[in-house]
Amino acid sequence: MIDLDRIYQRKIKGTYQRLRRYGSWGLLCLYFLTPWFMWGERQLVLFDLPQRQFHVFHMTFWPQDFFLLALLLIISAFGLFMVTVYAGRIWCGYTCPQTVWTQLFVWLEMKIEGSRNQRIKLDAAPWGFQKLLRKSSKHLSWGAVALATGITFIGYFTPIRALVPDFFTLDANFQAALWIMIFGVLTYLNAGWMREKVCIYMCPYARFQSVMFDEDTKVVSYDVGRGEPRGKKTPTSGAGDCVDCGVCVQVCPTGIDIRDGLQYECIGCALCIDACDSVMQKLERPKGLIRYSTENELAGKITHFLRPRLIGYAIAMTVMVVSLTVFLALRSPLELSIERGRGQLFTEALNGDIVNSMQVSILNKSENTQTFEFFLEGRPGAQLSAPEQVIIAPGERVTKPVQVSLEPQKVVQARLPFTLRIEAVGGNRATGTIDSTFIGPERW
Repeated sequence: MIDLDRIYQRKIKGTYQRLRRYGSWGLLCLYFLTPWFMWGERQLVLFDLPQRQFHVFHMTFWPQDFFLLALLLIISAFGLFMVTVYAGRIWCGYTCPQTVWTQLFVWLEMKIEGSRNQRIKLDAAPWGFQKLLRKSSKHLSWGAVALATGITFIGYFTPIRALVPDFFTLDANFQAALWIMIFGVLTYLNAGWMREKVCIYMCPYARFQSVMFDEDTKVVSYDVGRGEPRGKKTPTSGAGDCVDCGVCVQVCPTGIDIRDGLQYECIGCALCIDACDSVMQKLERPKGLIRYSTENELAGKITHFLRPRLIGYAIAMTVMVVSLTVFLALRSPLELSIERGRGQLFTEALNGDIVNSMQVSILNKSENTQTFEFFLEGRPGAQLSAPEQVIIAPGERVTKPVQVSLEPQKVVQARLPFTLRIEAVGGNRATGTIDSTFIGPERW
């Protein structure tokens, strides 16, 4: 039996589909290959949750750096808004993971089961050896891709060079194996079975993207003035260029008819554009009956590409990108904290000096073992008593006692600010500073 709700997508070639295909293969290669590259002795990109370390190229981020992730997500959101205002749901049609993986699964289906008409006949045919062979081959190929997707995803959180052999020899830990299977099953269901239903019913972007459209947004559009009325064109018929062949509907991954106007189900993939252009070329008529266009253009008005909302998004994105770049450039490889000793706020030494005792915590956020020295700044005459040098491994946190002392006559008030500077020796001049307060007797 044929599933009447199923979309049997027709294969089509064209300029936009070449762009989608090359872009999709590039994104898939980026996803599957990135975990296999190494940076020194560690994985190029590794989110080490147990160690709370997130390695990206030469940088290591910590939970304290999560504000950078928040800023990156905000930049991505504004980038999506800006692209939507300019070109509609082009993100959905070309780079959304749901689209990329669905395109891969559909490509496998076409390779194994054949063209659109062949797939329809295969589903309508009774079960036999050939049907069982093709169906099982398709689902096995889907399963292999889904499993590879799951393994790769977990490979961003667990070193993949150890994960792959451990998984296939059943030596992987339970949590890793469980998440591989969960992510694999979800990929198989989303890209293999649900496909356009994810875009139509589950994706929130499809629901609110229309509020970002305006009369100057470039979207996939049908030129009604040129195409209508539909039908076979003769000198006396008065028909438009649309011959009502239905190819634009057959190639649509969400099963809509773009000739009915802009619909929220349209993901802007331009399959209907390539399909219509191929028909127009065969009929020796101008291309562009279906094309990326704006409402103003179709109405014969001027399209304004630079408009306040688009400029506003661009300015906001530029400011945030510059801010993120500055944060990354000025990001300290050290995290310092200082805690005053419990009990007395200060003590009096045998020679009469006022002494403050503190505990300094140092986290080495760099990639190398560092040797650090302590320096006191901002308080003339103060003496610092601290370890001469402290050696700290990458990712290690060390707490050391320090004392700051002042002669009584130099304690001019009860609270005096000072700065403690921690500096790495050797080639890597990693430096961190922390401000604190020297506390003396109230009588001064």
